[in-house]
Amino acid sequence: MSTTWKIDNAHSEVAFKVKHMMISTVTGHFDAFDASIQADGENFNNAAVSFSAKTDSINTKNSDRDAHLKSDDFFNSEKFPEMKFVSKSFDGEKLVGDLTIRDVTKEVALEAEMNGIAVDPYGQTKVGFEIKGEINRKDFNLTWSAVTEAGNIVVSDKVKLLVDAQFIKQA
Repeated sequence: MSTTWKIDNAHSEVAFKVKHMMISTVTGHFDAFDASIQADGENFNNAAVSFSAKTDSINTKNSDRDAHLKSDDFFNSEKFPEMKFVSKSFDGEKLVGDLTIRDVTKEVALEAEMNGIAVDPYGQTKVGFEIKGEINRKDFNLTWSAVTEAGNIVVSDKVKLLVDAQFIKQA
């Protein structure tokens, strides 16, 4: 029997990290996101995972940088308001699926670790996952680039993805 699990936004975080000028790391988040899992009960092997995030909800704690990321140099949030992920396979450790950013869809493989299943004080069954991976932003037409006078690249092409997700079992 298939079970639906919906993301618990209050206990989840969708973050990314990218090198800035190759000397420091900037962390950002998406504040508006949704995700669900279709699984056979509490067995998540071959579960179907879907995720979406509103690109205009990007938050790097710097309004000028956020505005630049929402522009056509990066996400073009006006034309492409959502990024999406739809799984193709999940074996309990590796989550493979199609990631769509802007108008580009590419297959990505992410590490996924299930942290366990527990019942909260309100009687809801929850499951937690840590999901990690890395993409090349230029693969998704996020191609803006600049170089400092010293020859350092301003924004790395590599972007680390870090998702801490808690899901609520639906009745």
